[in-house]
Amino acid sequence: MKYTGPKAKLSRSLGIALTPKAARVMERRPNPPGQHGVAQRGRPRRVSDYKRQLVEKQRLRAQYNIHERQMRNYFRKAAQRKGNTPDNLIHALESRLDAVVLRGGLAPTIYAARQLVSHGHILVNGKRVTYPAYVIHPNDVVSVKPSSRQIPVVVEAVDGAAPPPYLELDKDEVAVTLRYLPPREEVPIICDLSQVVEFYSR
Repeated sequence: MKYTGPKAKLSRSLGIALTPKAARVMERRPNPPGQHGVAQRGRPRRVSDYKRQLVEKQRLRAQYNIHERQMRNYFRKAAQRKGNTPDNLIHALESRLDAVVLRGGLAPTIYAARQLVSHGHILVNGKRVTYPAYVIHPNDVVSVKPSSRQIPVVVEAVDGAAPPPYLELDKDEVAVTLRYLPPREEVPIICDLSQVVEFYSR
């Protein structure tokens, strides 16, 4: 199932800020939640390989806000394709419509991006799409429909947008074009993909 509940608590647990509010909370309380999150004196506990892999997998899932079954399917397809499995996995995840909406600067968080898509505010090549996992291909244009361009969350996101190189943002048209499938180093996620591959390859 997808992660639910307070995003700040989840962010502290995974060590990554999933929302602007979570980032502010983590500045004050950077340790994980709960009594075991407070730093203990003495020698730190050894983290098993499985735990390290599990945490990286959870980080990746949380940053795309997807189900465990979806992530397994993405990994299975990435492993079956020719080429590097981590690159294939990133290509599949970054091709999701909600990910393009987020990375392109049309929404401030993956949660807002998913909501904009599911509520019918997003167009792909001029046609409305309400499926967050819809696959975007190079040269596809993702835009906010004209009647929705003044939604405060959209206006604020576009004003402060700084898309990665593989996305081209047209602020006047409130539209983003996927220029190419990105290499890992251009994707702004916090995750050790090799650990994720090892987790799902067990």
